[in-house]
Amino acid sequence: MSNLVGPLRKELADSVSSCRVLVVGAGGIGCELLKNLVLTGFKNIEVIDLDTIDVSNLNRQFLFQKKHVGKSKAQVAKESVLRFCPSANITAYHDSIMNPDYNVEFFRNFQLVMNALDNRAARNHVNRMCLAADIPLIESGTAGYLGQVTVIKKGATECYECQPKPTQKTFPGCTIRNTPSEPIHCIVWAKYLFNQLFGEEDADQEVSPDTADPEAAWNPEETAARATASDQDGDIKRVSTKEWARSTGYDPVKLFNKLFKDDIMYLLTMDKLWKKRKAPVPLDWAEVQQLVSSQDEVCGTGLKDQQVLSLGGYSQLFQHSVETLRSQLDERGDGAQLVWDKDDPPAMDFVTAAANLRMHIFSMSMKSRFDVKSMAGNIIPAIATTNAVIAGLIVLEALKILNSDFQQCHLLEQAAEPQEKAAGSVRSGPQT
Repeated sequence: MSNLVGPLRKELADSVSSCRVLVVGAGGIGCELLKNLVLTGFKNIEVIDLDTIDVSNLNRQFLFQKKHVGKSKAQVAKESVLRFCPSANITAYHDSIMNPDYNVEFFRNFQLVMNALDNRAARNHVNRMCLAADIPLIESGTAGYLGQVTVIKKGATECYECQPKPTQKTFPGCTIRNTPSEPIHCIVWAKYLFNQLFGEEDADQEVSPDTADPEAAWNPEETAARATASDQDGDIKRVSTKEWARSTGYDPVKLFNKLFKDDIMYLLTMDKLWKKRKAPVPLDWAEVQQLVSSQDEVCGTGLKDQQVLSLGGYSQLFQHSVETLRSQLDERGDGAQLVWDKDDPPAMDFVTAAANLRMHIFSMSMKSRFDVKSMAGNIIPAIATTNAVIAGLIVLEALKILNSDFQQCHLLEQAAEPQEKAAGSVRSGPQT
C-alpha cells in the first residue's frame, strides 16, 4: 500500500516524519487512527492501552483478528500497523495512561497527543497532563453515528473539563419501586434486584414497595389487613432481601411469587397510586407455567438475542438464571458476592427475565435481550464507519497544527473569549 506523504509539501512532510505522537487508546478509533498516521507519514508513534482484545471488538477494530483474542491491544495494534509501514518506529505500552510513570515529563516528549478513549476519567487525566506539559491535545469521541474532534491548547482554548459534561440520567426511587412507566425503569429495578440478591446490598437500591412514596399519601396501618399475602411469605420489610432469599435457598418459585405476585398485591393496596394509572397485574408462578405449553416461546424471527420471548419463556429464563447464579454463589463459599456484568450470560439472563416480567405486570411491551443489554449497560452501539471518519479528522487536525494553521482547527471555546464561539468551534457532542 502506497504512502500518503507525497501530496504534502516538503516542509510539512518533514514535520510529519519527525513529529513524535502519543496515541492514547487502541480501540475503535485508535485502530483507524494508527493506520491513518503511518499512511500519512508519521514515523514516531507511541501507543498506550490497558485493555486486551475481546471477541466483541473484532467487528470494528480491524487491526485485530480472532487469533489475537486475549492479547494486548496496544501490542497487537503495533504489530498490525507495521505491516502498513515497516519503517515506522512504534512503541506500545500495555498499561493505563493514569499510571504515575506517565508523568508530565513523559508527555513533554511529544509534539502532539491524540485521545482515542472511551471513558471520562482517562480523558480528564490526559487533559490535565497536556495542560501541564503545554502540549496540544486532539480530543475525539463517537456515539453511534455521531462524533466529534476538538483541539485543546493551553492558553488558547478551553480545556476538556471547562464545560460540564452531561451526567447519567437517574430516576426517583419511588418510580423504580412503585410506579414504573418506561422499560428503563424496569431494567434499573432488575439490576437493583441482582445486587440485592447476589451482590453487594445497597439501601438506596431496595426493590421492595416504597411505603414512603409521597404520592401515595398512604398509611400502612389502614391497609395492613389487605397485605396478609405479603406477610405470610416472609415480609422483606423485616429482613433484607438477601437474607429472605437465603432463607428460601434461593428458590426461584418463591422468589418469583414474592417479587411478581405478593409485592405487586402489596402495591395494589396503595390505591391512591392507581387512581390515574393503569394498575399492575400480579403474576402467579403456577398460572404462568400453564401458559408455557400453550404459548409460542418466541415472538418474531431473527437472531436469538433480538427475539422477544413469551411470558412463559421469561419465567423459565428467570428460573434458570436464578439456579445458575445460586450455583455460582455456592461455589465461591459463604459471604460470596457476585458483580453484575452485562457480558456475563447468567447475570444478563436474570436482568432480562426480571425486567420483562415486571414490564408485563405494568402493561409495557417486553424487550429483547439485545435491547435490555443496550439499556442496562448504557451502551451506545459502536459504528465502524463513524470511527473511521473521526480518525481521519484527527489526522487532518494534526496536519493543521504542524502546518501552523492553528486557527483553522476545530477548537473548543477560545480561552480569551469565553462568551463567544471561536470560528468553526465544536462545543458539544458525544463524549464516549
